[in-house]
Parts: sequence; structure tokens; C-alpha cells
Amino acid sequence: MKRLLILEDDARLGPIMRDVLAASWRVELVPTAELALPIIEASTFDVAIVDRGLPGMSGEEFVRTLRARRISMPVLMLTALSQLHDKVEGLDAGANDYLVKPFEFEELDARLRALTRRYDLGSAEVFHLGGWVFSPEDRVIESPYSGRIVLTETETELLTVFAREPARTFSKEQLLQRVFAQGESETTVETYVHYLRRKTDRDLIHTVRGRGYRLGTLHRL
Repeated sequence: MKRLLILEDDARLGPIMRDVLAASWRVELVPTAELALPIIEASTFDVAIVDRGLPGMSGEEFVRTLRARRISMPVLMLTALSQLHDKVEGLDAGANDYLVKPFEFEELDARLRALTRRYDLGSAEVFHLGGWVFSPEDRVIESPYSGRIVLTETETELLTVFAREPARTFSKEQLLQRVFAQGESETTVETYVHYLRRKTDRDLIHTVRGRGYRLGTLHRL
């Protein structure tokens, strides 16, 4: 069985989730983010359920902390808040999926299986860019809002350059040398940056005035 961490402080809901999901998962239930962090640092989990409204460190803060520490474990966030901006905030924090309470356990289990399938890619290179999951081998990027987006070969090569060195700013000349055929102009770089932004998010790639481009701040882990 795959390992599941449940981070839920509700004294009634937490044990119910643990008992129901134990039929399919090796479950560990933890009531606070402060207790969960050292457990995750010392062990490996395949997926986590995180309640957004935790005491102390919130679920959002917890997920941001995971991503800052480069822990890429997929996270499904639970919340009683159903407004669109609430979902967007949770996903922007680095969660991979979002489920509103009350929910059906059948749907919860199915979403967990889908998250682990997405991440179970063996040795394939996968980049977690905030809420986005980029798989160069498959030439796809998984959107936290709308699902699977297919990229062209050139778009994939360009995004891979940024994803492998997320803190680096690349000049247009450097990107031309790494990605494009000899004889292409800097306008070609601008065009493909535009294509990637149009397919994904305008903030995925950030323009550094006078220097070039880098991975957007909101999506660098």
C-alpha cells in the first residue's frame, strides 16, 4: 500500500478519514502542521491530505513550507471555503488539488489515486512549478486549474531550460543558443515565451527588464 499522511485537526473527521482510507492506504493521522513537518522530514509519503484551517500554522502555510524545502509530495487540500479565490489561493500555495467539505469518500479516494498516478513516473524528469507539474518527457504540463496541457517540442525545450535552473535569469542570446536553430533571431525567443504564457499562465515566465527571462517568482520552489 502507498503511504498517506492526513493532516486534520477535527477530532471527529480525522479518525473517520483514517479508518475509511486505511482499506487502500497506509495512513498516518497528524493533528497539526508543527507535528507533521518533522514526520515528513524523517519519512516518505506518497500523498498528503491537508486541512486548510489548521490551528497554529495554517494548511496554506504548511504547503508553502513544504515547497520551500523542495518536498514535492502531492497535496490535496481540504477546506470548508468554496469561493474561487479560496481555491486559487490554496493552489498557488503549492497544493495539487482542492476538495470542499463536505465530500464523498469515494471521490476523495479517487482524487488521491489520480494524484499518485500523476507523480508515479519512475525516473522520468518531472518539475513541480508551484501548482503546476511539468513533464518534459511527455511534453505536457498539468495545470492546477484546467488539467493537462500539451506543449510543442520547442516549448518543452524552452520551459525545461527555465525549470532546471529556476533562480537564473537567461538572456535572449543564451536561450537562442540552448533551444533554437542557428540563424533564428531574438524575436523567436520572444514569440515562444509568449506561446508558453498563453498556454499556461502569464506569470509562469518573468521578464527581467534589460536582462532577459527567468521562471516566475510565484512558480519557483
